[in-house]
Amino acid sequence: MREMLTGGELDVLTGDYLAELTMLILGRDRLKDPGAGYARTFLRQLEECLGLAHERSVKIVTNAGGLNPAGLADAVRQLADRLGIPVRVAHVEGDDLKDRHPDSLAAHAYLGGFGIAECLKGGADVVVTGRVTDAALVTGPAAAHFGWRPTDHDRLAGAVVAGHVLECGTQATGGNYAFFDEGSHDVRRPGFPLAELHEDGSCVITKHPGSGGFVDVGTVTAQLLYETGGARYAGPDVTARLDTVRLTKDGPDRVRIEGVRGEAPPPTLKVGLNRLGGFRNEVVFVLTGLGIEAKAELVKGQLAEALGKVAEARWELVRTDRPDADTEETASALLRLVVRDPRQEAVGRVLSGAAIELALASYPGFHVLAPPGKGSPYGVFEDVYVPYGAVDHVAVLHDGRRIPVAPPQDTLVLEDLTEPPAPAPLPDGPVRRAPLGLLAGARSGDKGGNANVGVWVRTDEEWRWLAHTLTVDRFRELLPETRDLAVSRHVLPNLRALNFVVEGILGAGVAAQHRFDPQAKALGEWLRSRHLDIPEALL
Repeated sequence: MREMLTGGELDVLTGDYLAELTMLILGRDRLKDPGAGYARTFLRQLEECLGLAHERSVKIVTNAGGLNPAGLADAVRQLADRLGIPVRVAHVEGDDLKDRHPDSLAAHAYLGGFGIAECLKGGADVVVTGRVTDAALVTGPAAAHFGWRPTDHDRLAGAVVAGHVLECGTQATGGNYAFFDEGSHDVRRPGFPLAELHEDGSCVITKHPGSGGFVDVGTVTAQLLYETGGARYAGPDVTARLDTVRLTKDGPDRVRIEGVRGEAPPPTLKVGLNRLGGFRNEVVFVLTGLGIEAKAELVKGQLAEALGKVAEARWELVRTDRPDADTEETASALLRLVVRDPRQEAVGRVLSGAAIELALASYPGFHVLAPPGKGSPYGVFEDVYVPYGAVDHVAVLHDGRRIPVAPPQDTLVLEDLTEPPAPAPLPDGPVRRAPLGLLAGARSGDKGGNANVGVWVRTDEEWRWLAHTLTVDRFRELLPETRDLAVSRHVLPNLRALNFVVEGILGAGVAAQHRFDPQAKALGEWLRSRHLDIPEALL
């Protein structure tokens, strides 16, 4: 926060503190303390930086209110009073639908940006929200500044795209970037991105002068593909058409985004439901040297009877060993056991009892990475949809006035677009077996139980090859974990990109820790490491 306030010009500072997992954590906090439920880290940052923001007339807009935006707004007022800084604090409410879903730990609708806009138009210096879309932190200030109306779909769509690029901070400035090791860019401490927004909805993505990392068409493309689905990117303010986005270099560390078209939002609001799914426990057995698979089968057989008493047990053998290794660690494989059950005592008893009691009676060299605990709760995430009328979207101004935010008058049912025509294929020529990542970048992430993998290339010739080569069947072939799951492919020619959505690969969402990489953050890097026949002309 300090870096953004002191590093260069800024009108509005946004902060995105919420993810699906965060809502579950805040829900558990609020069970212990009804006054909790917001991101306390925001208050710690603000204590250091509120004076700077006031001196520089920078507005602050954040969703750090989580489950309790009114509580955080009060806490900010108390902080400002203690520091002697005169600030006007407003908040947005109406997203909390737990009364409708009493079995959930948290149930929150994803609101749009017009509540934020009302707060800013009412004179707020700090605006705190609960669950809004990540992009709403940008559409709200933009609508307030430019006077946009809910029917200004193209302008709002441009702001949504800008907000999507900004929402994950340094992922737009070289963080987590597929080609981080190319060129002379220093990505050890990337600076944060900022968007210069224009009245027509276009923008330039850049960063403060002298900050680390870099901004180019690749880093912006990567973030545009992150955690998206089809070409229609739907939200409560507008549906942005990602297939209309045009990116051009606008100077050093500057990328212009323009041409974004918008459509009316869908007729329903997404609601994220978080509930406790039960308890989980795990233990990792270390298998060293010869007979790795036989050792694994022995311990599995020894635990079979005990594991019949828990609701779910999953084994995974990770072959980190190598033959004739010169260290014990590289001679060892890892056998991971995860158990789940509604009863904490059941998952604790199986691993702290049955598994550890084998220590002197199992495979040679028996040991585990760490002793198992009692078991910890895990969460389940799902999304449902409600009509706009189910939500009372209200802007609560700094003087206590309550401004209702009307739902959109125009809506449009979301439909998948027909896949655009593919470019002409490359002529036949010699090929070489090589990793996909020599040509293509990728970024992947989670949406509930689904994962997306966005793949892009940087030249028209590479795009002619990728569009024809990386079909759904080839994707499943390269990532065998997806073979039995529904996979859809979405084509974005302006970005030279394909976006794949894999349904159900993450089970009940990140909090359920269904697989080794529970948020699918590295699924794209696995894909890039896979080998296939690539034209030598491109290599």
